Amino acid sequence: MDNGSAPTFESLVERHSMEIYSYLWRMLRHTADAEDCLQETFLRAFRAYPRLRVDSNPRAWLYKIATNTAKTSLARRSRREASTGDLQEWGAEQHDDSAEVGERSQLLATLMSLVQALPHKQRAALLLRKYQGLRYAEVAEIIHSTEEAARANVYQALKRLRAEWRRQEERYAPG
Repeated sequence: MDNGSAPTFESLVERHSMEIYSYLWRMLRHTADAEDCLQETFLRAFRAYPRLRVDSNPRAWLYKIATNTAKTSLARRSRREASTGDLQEWGAEQHDDSAEVGERSQLLATLMSLVQALPHKQRAALLLRKYQGLRYAEVAEIIHSTEEAARANVYQALKRLRAEWRRQEERYAPG
């Protein structure tokens, strides 16, 4: 790789570490796991950096590595424990005495649980597009799909979330 026109690895880490961490936290919903995956992402990126093409998109490349790292972490976690353990832990960290804040925290926890239950590609596409603000072309590159498939994954994720949200509302509706 010609490093004359490519950013230095250090500048990539400096420029993108916070947004990659934010994405990993949304994918994993667990601070320690997100921190571990961030380190693993940049370790893998450092090893592969000499092979990075000058004409590639380094931001999308980092997201692709982060997505694969998160997928591996989630698979490891699901073998270790039930997926509700971290959600309960997160909910306890967010505890507040205010009834309104408690209700909002419960709604957020429910939504996060629904997002976590999405298939991996749908969850990744949704988070990359809606929370990280990436273009569909970048999402497609990261999840190894076409731009149309990336759009379809976001659409299907939103459709599933809406349907599940309605089921949750019906289940807990008073009366």
